[in-house]
Amino acid sequence: MARSDGRPSLNNGSRLLFVTRDAYTPGMQPIEPPDAHLLLAASGWLGLGSAADAMAELDQLSPENQHHPDTLELRWLIQAELKDWTAALATATELVQIAPARPAGWLHRAYAMRRVPAGGLQQAWNLLLPAFEKFPAEPVISYNLACYACQLGRLDESRKWLKLAVRAGQQESIKSMALKDEDLRALWEEIPGM
Repeated sequence: MARSDGRPSLNNGSRLLFVTRDAYTPGMQPIEPPDAHLLLAASGWLGLGSAADAMAELDQLSPENQHHPDTLELRWLIQAELKDWTAALATATELVQIAPARPAGWLHRAYAMRRVPAGGLQQAWNLLLPAFEKFPAEPVISYNLACYACQLGRLDESRKWLKLAVRAGQQESIKSMALKDEDLRALWEEIPGM
């Protein structure tokens, strides 16, 4: 699936998880052919619903591109599709370390932390909160913080974060997504008025 800005995304339940490109990684060179073709093929396989084939394409990348941020983002999406949250957490952690200017790494790391056996909502919150200071205009960060706060029973905080997400993003699409998101069920009656 692709967003309107051309970046691939994966619809994972009610949230879209975005793959960014090297615009967020100053000094990082784009992946060149033939590895660029493998990355595109992997994305295509994932779009067709074949995570195993997507991973097989990524595994063929040259060693120097195995840890490129674009590769890591796509690898994370594949691992998320496979629900391999332990591997997804490791991948996202590496992405945050090598490309801290990419919001996706921070989002992916928190998303995976929520789902690993030793993780949970509070750990996900703790990992994502610092990302808001780095990326205050990124609505998905505020949105996910709203979800975590709501699930933790902190409804006033959840309202605050959701209002920030609505203001920072496409207001109607964020509200529409929130009205379908079970994580925000406690706020559903309030969302239309936000």
